[in-house]
This record gives sequence, C-alpha cells and structure tokens, in this order.
Amino acid sequence: MKKRLILFCVLATFQTFIVAQNKVIVNADMGKDVISKHIYGHFAEHLGRCIYDGFYVGEKNTTIPNKDGIRTDIVQALKKLKIPNLRWPGGCFADTYHWKDGIGPKDKRPSMLNVWWGGVTEDNSFGTHDFLNMCEEIGTEPYLAANVGSGTVQELIDWTRYVNFEKGNPMADLRKQNGREKAWNVKLWGVGNEVWGCGGNMKPEYYANVYRQYATFMTGWDNNNKLFRIASGASDDDYNWTEVLMRDIPHNMLEGVAVHHYSVIDWRKKGSDRAFSEQEYFTTMQKALFMDEIVRRHSIVMDKYDPKKKVAMVVDEWGGWYEVEQGTNGAFLYQQNTMRDAMIAGTTLNIFHKYCDRVRIANLAQAINVLQAVILTKGEKMILTPTYHVMEMYNVHQDATNLPLSIQTENYKVGKDSLPAVSVSASRDKEGVVHISLVNINPNKAQDVSVSLRGMLAKAVSGRILTSDKVQDHNTFESPDKVSPKEFKGASLKGEELKVSLPPVSVVVLTLK
Repeated sequence: MKKRLILFCVLATFQTFIVAQNKVIVNADMGKDVISKHIYGHFAEHLGRCIYDGFYVGEKNTTIPNKDGIRTDIVQALKKLKIPNLRWPGGCFADTYHWKDGIGPKDKRPSMLNVWWGGVTEDNSFGTHDFLNMCEEIGTEPYLAANVGSGTVQELIDWTRYVNFEKGNPMADLRKQNGREKAWNVKLWGVGNEVWGCGGNMKPEYYANVYRQYATFMTGWDNNNKLFRIASGASDDDYNWTEVLMRDIPHNMLEGVAVHHYSVIDWRKKGSDRAFSEQEYFTTMQKALFMDEIVRRHSIVMDKYDPKKKVAMVVDEWGGWYEVEQGTNGAFLYQQNTMRDAMIAGTTLNIFHKYCDRVRIANLAQAINVLQAVILTKGEKMILTPTYHVMEMYNVHQDATNLPLSIQTENYKVGKDSLPAVSVSASRDKEGVVHISLVNINPNKAQDVSVSLRGMLAKAVSGRILTSDKVQDHNTFESPDKVSPKEFKGASLKGEELKVSLPPVSVVVLTLK
C-alpha cells in the first residue's frame, strides 16, 4: 500500500510538472508602454534585385503592371502589411551614393558602379523622387540613410533642404524644376551606416565627433519640422560602441542610436537557405534569440546616460542570413524564405515588444529579393514569404499597449544545448481588444500552453496560425500558397484561463474580446 501511495504521488507530481511546463500569465489590466508601429519597418537597399527588378521595373515596362515604373502588386502587398517606414538607399550602398546623381531627367543622369554589391553598373534611374513618391503610394514614412563615408556635410544639408523645404532656398527651387512642387517632409534620417565597417572603418570616438558635425547642420527650421537623427550604431554585442556614442554625443543632437544583428550560423559558412539540418536550424535560432540579450544590454548602457529613455534604440538591420540560392549571383544575396524565417520573425518581434520602452524603430533586411525578404519576384510573378505572413498577422500589435507577462516554457533540445520552445507577447489596442502572439520553435513537438488572463474576463477567442509540416517548407512561384495563414481552432477559453495547443514550428496570433 505504501509503495502504491508513493508511486501515485510521484505520478501526480510528474503530471503537474508537465501541465505547468508552458505557462503564461498575461497582466491584461496593466501596461504603460506603447509598441511603436515603427518596429515593423523595412529596408530597401540598392543590392541585387531589391530595387531594380524588384520595386522598380521601369516606366517602359508593358508586361508588369506599374505606376511610374513601380510594381503595383508590390505596392498593394506592402499596404496590406501596413509597413510604417522604409529605409533607403542602404546599407553599405548609402555611403557611396550621391543623391544629386539620381534627380533630374533620367536620360541625363550619370551612371555609377555599385562597388559593394557585385560591381554592377546602375543608371540612377531610381532616385529621390522615385523613392519618396513610392513611399506616398504605399502610405509609409521614408527613412533616408545619408552618405557620411564618402559624402560631405554640404551634400547632406542640400538633401534635407531639397526634400523638406517648401520654398526660399535654391534646393527647393531645384526640386520644383524637377517636377515636385510640395516638399515631402522627411523626418527619419540615418547619419551614416555601419561606420565601424563599410561606412568608413571609424573608431567610435572619431565617429561621435563626425556625427556631431553632421547633426549640427540637420536641425529643422521650426519645432514642427524637427528631424529624427539616427546615429550609426553597434554591430551585435559591441556595447562599448553604444557607451561612447551615448557619452560623447549631446542628447539634444541625438534622437536614435542604431544596432545591427543578423541570425547567421557562421559568417565563414552560412549554411543553405532551405536544405539545412536540424542542428543548423537550432544554431540559427540561438542567434535569433540572442537578440534579447543584445537589446537588453544595449538598453542598460543607454539607461546609464538616458534614464528617461528619450533616445530610441533603432534596430535598423535584422533577419536571417544564409548562403545564396543555388544558381544565383553570390553578391545579390537572394535566398529562399522558409518556416525557419517565420520563427525568426515571430520571436524577434516578441523581443522588440518586450523592450518597446527603448526599441522604437526596427527594419527587417530586406523587403524584396534580398536576405529575409517579405516578397520574392520572378518576372511578372510575385510570392509572399512566410516572413511576410508573420508580419501581416502581427501588425495588430502596431501602436498597441504592451502587456507585461511572465512565461514558463519547455525547452527545445538538440544534443546538450537547449532553447526556450515557446515565445509569447501580448498587447491591448485602443478599442480594448487583446492580442497574444505565440511561437513554438520546436520542429518535433507540439506545445500545450496554459495562459492566465489577469484583469480581463474575455468572452470570445479567435485566431490565425502559420505552420507547415517541415521547418524547411517554403513558397515557390509554382506553389505560392504552400505556407499561408489559416484559421486557428486550437484555443479554448474558460473564465480567466486560456488553453492553447501549438503545433510544431508554428506562429499563432489570438484575438480576445
């Protein structure tokens, strides 16, 4: 009898442990920080087929529907995605780009050599007017990256006046001569890009002084036209870079500090974009989840100098980076987009939500045909990637209030290493509707999650799910909808308790009313 009793107690304890493995508490009646819509920003560099043969197919193209050379199907897709900002023209390209070469009659524009990405010759047919007018069509805010590496202060002064001054100076007059009467009023400006590398190989102390020089001449002419100036920030976990910028740049000259982090297996051997092993997948997710530590520790440095969090952290390059698709130009960075990328997107956005008091702008690299793209094109065909679908599902969080939560999760193990299997974030929108995003990165095992909703008595739950049989699954031009969102029926609600069953490698967004 005693042995049976002991066995019963052990089993009961084990069962309780299993049930509690994935447990989330959402404080639905709390929350004070807003998830800025701008963390859902995108990036368009003159790289491979992102601009030319991506966004821009030329005004004379009669086989692909376009307006002034911009693909209309891409404009519509990005409208649905609700992209809040678009960064251009780079990237490394920005510090070799001279904006005046891209204005005026197109047949008179000088050509240029793209020294960073394949040594291709560009004719500058896509320039400032084309980009800013395209942003208006999409309904997104432009984010211009200025040339600090090979440009001049005067060149940047002229660009700000060309795009922002209504009248009263030669640059505004030049814009009008080129067919644009009204100024675009661009707010977001990057002062150089990766100046520790392709932007000039500078030391942080040197760049801090360069930034101060450029920023001095970038002030708006009144409080309603103040520019949002973003310093070229750290690579990954270079916390000293952030320390120097926050220490040496007066904060009245600084609105944002950038951080770049890519999920790369190994920079020397990045691994296949779609024929990857489980170990390679696991390593990629290790790098993706490292974003939490990167953001947290850069935030600690920024808090030291800016406790009121007036300066934004701007993660304006992030995403997965693999070897290029077989048979494509190695310098064009064209890669297929699989359910692995959906896992990167879902977990990374959850991390940005968690730190939304400091992270207020982010840009996925890149929008079309490059790295972790949301759209791939082939002639007149266009497909939406798993990453696109995650960002579209998640856009319910834009400008909603982040809800604090705690999570206890089962581990996903490969060999001796482990990662948290489940990632969660939650928000409350202006109408009081709560959305919960859940990701199960484990490709082998479903996860049952118990969610306690504190301070909310929801009456109904609905949801959408993105999942597939294998983490390597992806959309192709022959099967464009293999991976696409479906209605989710794996959630049940009883009082303040929500039960959710997440299939392997899945992203779920729930709506509670």
